[in-house]
Amino acid sequence: MSSLQRSTSNLGQDVIRVRNLLLTISFTDGAQWPTSPPKSKLQPTYITLTITHSIARAALTDDLALSINYSTICATITEVSRSKSFGSSEDLADHIVGQCFELFPEVQQFTVLVTRPKALLQPAFTEYTCTRERGRESFSDILSIRGLECYPIVGINACEREQEQLVRFDVTVHRTCSNSKRGVFFPYRELSLRILKGVNSTSYLTLEALVSFVADIALCNVGNIDFVNVCGGKPDALSCVEAAEVEITRTASNLSKSAESAISTIRSTPLQTDKSSGLSKPGHTAAIALGSNLGDRFVNIEYALRLLELPGKQYTNANEDPYVYITDTSFLYETEPMYVTDQPKFINCACLIETNIFPTWLLKFLKEIETDVGRVVSFRNGPRAIDLDLLTYDAQIIDTRDIGERDNLDNLEGHLLVPHPRIAEREFVLRPLNDITPDYIHPVLSRPVSELLDNLMAAQLPDTPVMNKVIPFPQYPTSPISNEEPPVKSGVGRVPNTATYWSYPSSCLLPGNKTYIMGTLNATPDSFSDGSVNNTLPAAINYASSSVAAGADIIDIGGYSTRPGAAYVSPDEEIARVVPVIKAIRAVSETSAEQVLLEQTSHALISVDTFRWEVAEAAVLAGANCINDVYAFTGPTYPVDTSGEEHLRKMRQVARDLAVPVILMHSRGEASANKDYSKYSYATDVAGRGAVLEGVRVELGQKVNSIVKGKGGLRRWMIIVDPGIGFSKTVEGNLEILQHSAAVVADTRGSVNRRNQLAGYAILIGASRKSFLGAILARADDRGTYTGRETKPNERDGATAAAVACAVRQGATVVRVHDVMGMGDVVRITSALLSS
Repeated sequence: MSSLQRSTSNLGQDVIRVRNLLLTISFTDGAQWPTSPPKSKLQPTYITLTITHSIARAALTDDLALSINYSTICATITEVSRSKSFGSSEDLADHIVGQCFELFPEVQQFTVLVTRPKALLQPAFTEYTCTRERGRESFSDILSIRGLECYPIVGINACEREQEQLVRFDVTVHRTCSNSKRGVFFPYRELSLRILKGVNSTSYLTLEALVSFVADIALCNVGNIDFVNVCGGKPDALSCVEAAEVEITRTASNLSKSAESAISTIRSTPLQTDKSSGLSKPGHTAAIALGSNLGDRFVNIEYALRLLELPGKQYTNANEDPYVYITDTSFLYETEPMYVTDQPKFINCACLIETNIFPTWLLKFLKEIETDVGRVVSFRNGPRAIDLDLLTYDAQIIDTRDIGERDNLDNLEGHLLVPHPRIAEREFVLRPLNDITPDYIHPVLSRPVSELLDNLMAAQLPDTPVMNKVIPFPQYPTSPISNEEPPVKSGVGRVPNTATYWSYPSSCLLPGNKTYIMGTLNATPDSFSDGSVNNTLPAAINYASSSVAAGADIIDIGGYSTRPGAAYVSPDEEIARVVPVIKAIRAVSETSAEQVLLEQTSHALISVDTFRWEVAEAAVLAGANCINDVYAFTGPTYPVDTSGEEHLRKMRQVARDLAVPVILMHSRGEASANKDYSKYSYATDVAGRGAVLEGVRVELGQKVNSIVKGKGGLRRWMIIVDPGIGFSKTVEGNLEILQHSAAVVADTRGSVNRRNQLAGYAILIGASRKSFLGAILARADDRGTYTGRETKPNERDGATAAAVACAVRQGATVVRVHDVMGMGDVVRITSALLSS
């Protein structure tokens, strides 16, 4: 299309533009000097926002109110840029466009250009251009590395063959994306390093061949490309011109098998540190699937994950020690066996890792772990103690088989195929992968993981077995190590045996959801409901045994009241209150004639209600199986400060080392304070509800993410979330949460709100005898027939029954109650009504 044709085709399309707004923005994808693991870094960033909007009315009336105010645009971009750390230029652009669509409802199209001059250790800079149209699902991405300086041998003259010369490249990738299905962020740094490594090792005669080689590198190393444009210039080729240049445009169809083969060495070997240029090697992101159906399946998986972070020296890349960091884990699923069905059920999960081990060595390492855990040779798809599969490695496509052997999947033994060739047909792979990387674009199928899962589920037969999530509870105290146990590998630590596990569906509101019952045993003199009732050993044992007899699935033991105004208790005093109770319950069967009941009591699950890591550790080692923390690992200080961050780190380490589930509750310091959720009013519906719910999802979601994700994170399947009914919420706020508790952990993809960070977690509801119930009972009704009545906590069991029934109807995984017998009846009757 000529420039004249382009001009006439755009007639009537006015634009308003703010060009090169300079801001300092925090990015987590690194700067010139990347860190491992990545840390947030401030970087200078230029932002250009182009708004397609008619200015005719403003021009006719000379009234700025009928146009778009430049000042408002700048303020909006600045506010968005300061709101958080961004994972990439794409992430920033997404947030800017999303805010602009809300702020300027009359505008149909926005274009954002993000330029980062310090994103690479080079004079080169990165650019990202995104055009979004309101109501349109697909949009175009343009991603560029500009001014990349390489020093190859290139030229046809003898003098040009004697030394390297500067060649400067602009590499621009064009791709089509979807509003609801975003792909992985563009690997600017890795692509630049691949180009540098490749180009600096070549000795082409012509610039034409060198530029084509760079295009091939881009096409081989970046998935989901429409086309790539490469411009290469030699500034020193001719004395009287700025540069001699060659520019080409290529698609994947232009990539020959010979070109792909020639680049395969670059693609599948590690990026060595280049001391002459000061370049450092980036980490790679890989996804690994784990499965077990022999022995203690949960121990096998935990042991394998611990081994995964201890690669041996044999996997060293050049002079750098090998490393593997688990940065995220999926939920844990119990699944029916596939292909060969006459075998035990599997436990399946997946994890994301960051590593500097390249793919073929990583595969060997995984096979070594299988041997260490105890996998024995079996028939294909047969039972195994552990199975580890390398699912993805960055966006690479790898097949180590010869070209002529790639027509079927019957000859995979000893070879590496990435992505794993059977991902799209296996729910037990796709579902865990969707938990941790739903937007990852499958580089062969060019579809995000979430879409592959949706397609698979839509095609399944009605009688396909349901995959339930599971939560394993370890057995404590641990028994002495026997001579029959295999030796534990150095640095791993002993993984406790599994006492039992809970199962719950992928969605709260699916039929067949079991609600577990948690009994509340307060070993305190001042708890709001039962202080001084169960704070002696005989009383505590009696409560535990009667609760187990009434159907309690777990007993929650606390030694520090969280009611407003409760007296301070030292960690040593708290330990002295809870540990003897736990030990007494574990030993109860040794001293009683009621052998059957007390045998059950001695093996009952126990959680410790504490926010202190010292108490949690002592309680678990004494026999507790779970940690229940009302402050979600950050301590009582609100807002969370540096001491809270240190508190989180210690609690997370204890929970991870002991491999225990944790209950993380939403709170804002003292229970009676901090009840304002107006900052989340954007989520309010027409009935005026939603802000409190959104506040819980955002605030608790941020804490859960910091506990689960990153190096040293807790396994996702070990988390139960508690929205904190009665903590920092008004009566109406508590009712909002109770009525819509399923929404706390619902998948909000596709909604106007942000993605729910709590989606898919098990949920506990604890409304038993709380003050908001008393406040409702104290109200008079509108007709004047009921004047209200004041109630003590232990007089609110009828009100608690209504709350428990609502929680069961909302699909709560666990309800925390004081009266196990009475509320157990409520759970059973409500469940029966819902299933009939």
